Amino acid sequence: MNGKQKQHIRSGQSINKKHIDPDALKIIHRLKKSGFTVYLTGAAVQNLLQDIPPKDFDIVTDARPGQIKRRFSNAYLIGRRFRLAHIHFSQGKYIEVATFRRAPDIVDKHGPDLGEKRKHTYGTPREDAFRRDISINALYYDVGSASVIDYVQGLRDLAERKIRIIGDPKERYTEDPVRILRVVRHAARLGFNIEKRTEEAIYSCRHMLADCSGARLFEELNKDIAGKSRPVIKAYKRYGILKYLLGQVGEEYQADPVMFSQLISILEFKDRASSGGFKYSQDELYSLLFWPWVERHFVNEKGNMQKILDEAIITTLSMITLPRKIRTSLIHILIMLRNLSKTSQGNKSFESLFRQAVRFNRNRRIPSRSHPRLNN
Repeated sequence: MNGKQKQHIRSGQSINKKHIDPDALKIIHRLKKSGFTVYLTGAAVQNLLQDIPPKDFDIVTDARPGQIKRRFSNAYLIGRRFRLAHIHFSQGKYIEVATFRRAPDIVDKHGPDLGEKRKHTYGTPREDAFRRDISINALYYDVGSASVIDYVQGLRDLAERKIRIIGDPKERYTEDPVRILRVVRHAARLGFNIEKRTEEAIYSCRHMLADCSGARLFEELNKDIAGKSRPVIKAYKRYGILKYLLGQVGEEYQADPVMFSQLISILEFKDRASSGGFKYSQDELYSLLFWPWVERHFVNEKGNMQKILDEAIITTLSMITLPRKIRTSLIHILIMLRNLSKTSQGNKSFESLFRQAVRFNRNRRIPSRSHPRLNN
């Protein structure tokens, strides 16, 4: 971990610059012209090395946030613990530009979420690479010299299709247990294996997820259900993680193969629709996540279902903090699904019932919002 590995791109490992967003190139060139060191980093570099057009571009530089803002009139600074620049473009697009930083100093070792109790300070490119979570996401691409800079053997791991935590896995998971979710998520979505020590430490450290704040776990779960969900949720079950995200609901999914199989079928339907361009709202995504559990326990329940489900979700979903607005809306969808399921008497597929429930839910929203059409 003490050496620097810098590998220039050669034939057979070339990066197609046509895959790089022109706006990202403009940012890079302007900062370089001002004398700053600036690289592409994160998943974008990994995608480029695999000849996959990246969806997002992250830029890292030695320019401080204020220096970035002075050079871009369309830059906005965000963040409290560590300032980042979001440089905005047309149609709601923005590109994130961060300053190199080093591993944070511990401010307070006590408290429910160590991941939020750390003081971040600026650093060098090498320090920035080593403070990142996963080796394949700690690569830098220098557009000017067309070279990949690798301090953490990320190129080797990418070639071997392997997810490896940077540093000692137990130590890194203890510092921030959310890294467990990121490791499993990356491996599941990419179809990569998890390096042995990185994987073994998951089992000994997964209980630490219970100490993370509910709001932070909610943010991570949003990433899981918004993207390609089916392989991630399957991997969470394999590593015994679901109960740390979904409380009693997760425990039931872990223990009941029939209920879990139903969930996986639903997520497969969701992933298929998403890949076809359909965009789900958060309440719709969470209703899919909860439906097998609701159908098992509440399909024949009588009484005020809004109140019954609200209390049940609050009681059982003890790990994540689900905002009231989302909880209320997802319950509306679940109640509509329940009623439609009872009246259809098994004559309609879940996909058809869910599309109908979503249409009802979107039509009741005020003010109305524009959504892609759901195909019958």
